[in-house]
Amino acid sequence: MTETPALRAPFRLGPMPVGRTLTMLDEAIVEAPVRAIFDLARQVEHWPAYLSHYRFVRFRSRHRDGGGVVEMSANRPFGPLGWPTWWVSQMSVDDEAPSIRFRHIEGITTGMDVEWMFTPHEKGTHVGIFHVWDGPNWPLLRVPAAVVVIGPVFVHGIASRTLSGLKAAAERGVK
Repeated sequence: MTETPALRAPFRLGPMPVGRTLTMLDEAIVEAPVRAIFDLARQVEHWPAYLSHYRFVRFRSRHRDGGGVVEMSANRPFGPLGWPTWWVSQMSVDDEAPSIRFRHIEGITTGMDVEWMFTPHEKGTHVGIFHVWDGPNWPLLRVPAAVVVIGPVFVHGIASRTLSGLKAAAERGVK
């Protein structure tokens, strides 16, 4: 008889850091209840099924809160071409807030902190994806790379598509 390994304790990522070089917010009103869009967003391993820009999402480890260490890859489209991206994050899920936190631990965006926030709204749910980061560890190019290219072109380009796709899925009633 094989035993199921015990799930690990959730990450304690704490509040979002302030005073970072790059601060970015993507947001939308989703015409669905908070619980519907939150549950859809927290099931990151299912994102490639309804987000065509995601190449894969897989957990390296799972934690009791539904988070863990998650590896993700998405394409950032440029016209007919897609630029593949890849990162690994610590992920924590707060059912009570509700919110989802990520801290990038591998890839070009190592050190980036991300928070997904879900707030009741008269039309459903206000969803915000907040990114903060000081940029890659590249002397002299760190700040321009973060605020001119990586943040607005790649991070916002992927996050806005992810939010739009999850909004559409939630409004269609995907579970």
